[in-house]
Amino acid sequence: MKLGNQTMVTEFILLGLTDLQKLKALLFMFFTAVYFITLVGNISIIVLTRTDPQLQSAMYLFLGNLSFIDIGFSSSVTPNLLDGLLSEKKPISFYGCAVQMFSTVAFGTAECLLLAAMAYDRYVAICNPFLYAVIVNKRLCLQLVTSSYLGGFLHGAIHAVATFRLTFCGSNKIYHFFCDIPPLLKISCSDTRVNEILLFIFPAILGVGSLLIVLASYIYIISAILKICSSEGRRKAFSTCASHFTAVSLLFGTSIFTYVKPTSMYSQDQGKVLSLIYSVLIPMLNPLIYSVRNNEVKAAVKKVINRRQYLKCCI
Repeated sequence: MKLGNQTMVTEFILLGLTDLQKLKALLFMFFTAVYFITLVGNISIIVLTRTDPQLQSAMYLFLGNLSFIDIGFSSSVTPNLLDGLLSEKKPISFYGCAVQMFSTVAFGTAECLLLAAMAYDRYVAICNPFLYAVIVNKRLCLQLVTSSYLGGFLHGAIHAVATFRLTFCGSNKIYHFFCDIPPLLKISCSDTRVNEILLFIFPAILGVGSLLIVLASYIYIISAILKICSSEGRRKAFSTCASHFTAVSLLFGTSIFTYVKPTSMYSQDQGKVLSLIYSVLIPMLNPLIYSVRNNEVKAAVKKVINRRQYLKCCI
C-alpha cells in the first residue's frame, strides 16, 4: 500500500535476540529447554490442582489459573523467539503482530491482577484464619479470577487498537524478538503521544495498583506473623507466603521497570533482557517456586509418583 511517496507496512521483521550465529544455537537449546519445563511444570500444576482432593482450596484455584496464564504468556512469545534463533529474519504479518501484542499484554496483565488476588487470599488466611472460609468463598474466588482475565483482555485490547491505528510507513524492522509496544512506537511515523500516555497510565494503574495491594497485604501478614509466639508457627507462616512473594517480586520488578517510564527512556537492549525475564523465564520459575516452597504441592507430587511406582510393581 502506498501513501504519497511512502509505502505502508503490511508485515514486520522481528530482528530477534541476537545476530551472533554461534550464540544462536546455544540460546535455541536453552530456551527450548525453558519452554519444555514451562509447559510440563504448569500443566502438572493444573492437573494436580484439578484432581487432588487436598488441593481444592481457594489458593490452589488461583494457582491453577496462574499456571494457565503462564502457559499462555510463554506461548505468546517463546515460539517466535525460537523461530527467530533458527532463521536470519522472522517476518510476521501486520495482524499477526497485533494478535501477539494483544495476547502478551492480556496474559501479563491478568497475571499481575491474579497475583494481587493471591496476596489478598494469603492476607485473609493468616490474619483472619477463623473467617477464611466465609470471606474467601467460592463466589469471591470466581469473581477475582474472572476479573483478572477481564482486566487483562480489556488492557490488551486497548493497547492493540491504539497501537495498530498508527501508520507504519518507514522501516518495518522491530528491534525485538516479539511485537512489544515500545519498539513498535519507535518505528511508527504517526504522532505517538496518545500511545505514550496510555502506555504510562494503564500499566501504572494496573501494575502499580496491584503491587500496592500486594505490599499492603504483606505488611499486615508480616505484622501478624511476628505476633505468633511459636517459632515453628512463624516459620510455617513465612514459608507459606515466601513462594508467592518471590513470584510477585520477579514479575512486578521487571514489568513495571519496562513500561512505567517515558518511551524516550526506553532502551531496546534493556527491553529485550527484561522481556525475557517476565515473559519467558518467570512462567518457567512459577511452578518450580510453588512446588519447592509448598508442602501440600510436594505431598501431592509424591502421592502421584508413589501411585505410579505401585502400578508398575503390580504390572
